[in-house]
Amino acid sequence: MHATTESATAPSFIQQICQPFLRDRLMHLLLVIAIILSIASPQPLAEYRNWVDWNTIATLAGMLLLTKGIEVSGYLEHLGRTIINRLQQERLLAIFLVSASALLSTVLTNDIALFIMVPLTVGLGGISGLPIGRLVIFEALAVNAGSMLTPIGNPQNILLWQRSHLSFASFTWQMAPLALAIFLLLLLATWFCFPRQTIHAELEDNPASYRAGLLRTCGLLYLAFVASVELGHPGWGLLGVAAAALLFCREIIAKVDWSLILVFILMFIDIRLLTQLHVIQDWVAAIPHFSQLELFMTALLGSQIISNVPATILLVNYSEAYKVIAYGVNAGGFGLAIGSLANIIALRMAPERHLWLRFHLYSFPFLGISALIAWLLLA
Repeated sequence: MHATTESATAPSFIQQICQPFLRDRLMHLLLVIAIILSIASPQPLAEYRNWVDWNTIATLAGMLLLTKGIEVSGYLEHLGRTIINRLQQERLLAIFLVSASALLSTVLTNDIALFIMVPLTVGLGGISGLPIGRLVIFEALAVNAGSMLTPIGNPQNILLWQRSHLSFASFTWQMAPLALAIFLLLLLATWFCFPRQTIHAELEDNPASYRAGLLRTCGLLYLAFVASVELGHPGWGLLGVAAAALLFCREIIAKVDWSLILVFILMFIDIRLLTQLHVIQDWVAAIPHFSQLELFMTALLGSQIISNVPATILLVNYSEAYKVIAYGVNAGGFGLAIGSLANIIALRMAPERHLWLRFHLYSFPFLGISALIAWLLLA
């Protein structure tokens, strides 16, 4: 009788897919903005689809499927628990969590890295005196630093990669000096902000719960998908990944937050509608004539106002100085929490409810130093 009740109340496959669309307040806000802007500046509906960079959307959708599969495999969490349980010092624990967050964000995107690392960190809450909130803050900084390295580390890099037509290796090489400098700076800050006091972590682990086969399958598909994007066929790559998910692990499709795809589609539409308004048309028309410093500062400060993904969408439509934009919007992920959606995700997952002010005490210095390093590397 109990099993029957559970099966009756469990959400169906379609319900699981639809649930994120009902909960996503950012998507709702962007939809409302699109409606208001459409009324203020009417455009033919047929034009809307032309404003969206569908190669970027296909790349993002494929990455969401693959990274969700790796997350569902549970293997990375198992590996993380095993390492954490062997660490005997708060400073070493912090360095591991920061390094792991940065490394995962280079290949799994910044938000997926947080979905793996933050729950692991929160699970350490039973250790007396361990600063969970500060650890989560540093993990948010770490995924911003790590994700800027590769073209698949974050959404703005995916878009810039598609527009610049650079190879995976060339894009990574272009971002490496900035990413490495900021990561080393973050490690130095971690060393000084966490003491050497002894701890004894004991996270429960069930080896039977992780699925090595799923991890291997997703790993192989990951390489094939990146190759398809590299060759300029992200749509075919997405089709192959989706077909494999349907055949081998249908649950992944239901667990992906598909509302995120609609969020990015709406960002493309909202930004384009915004640029149609007469109030800002003169400013937008000047973007192609910006000096390198003006473009960099627009990317940096624009990220602080509208977040780094919308700032990227706006600027790539009017400038082909993709490296300058990449350095500006990635450095702009620090500072205000709105600078990067990853910051908001981390702070919302943290158990402490008054972490926002403390986050900015760390993030603003990183914004200033990252901006300086980025500009010196560009100059």
